Amino acid sequence: MVQDFILEYVKLIAKHPDIISIDTKEIDENLSELFLYVHQDDIGKVIGKEGRMISSIKTIVSGCKPKGGPSYKVSVKAIENEK
Repeated sequence: MVQDFILEYVKLIAKHPDIISIDTKEIDENLSELFLYVHQDDIGKVIGKEGRMISSIKTIVSGCKPKGGPSYKVSVKAIENEK
């Protein structure tokens, strides 16, 4: 659910929505890390000015998680243009 939200939201603000992907790595029972892979041209839009956009995404993710459910750490990674 959280992964789907992040993926769909970031696709709305990106110039290259077709190559955006998300990967999940479970760190422990109550913590998972979400790696968001975006085109290098979109990295600035996803992070936002002074980190405001990614901070907002993290706030929404923490608010959407079920009570007693796992916490999520969100990381953004740039990928090269795929040809």
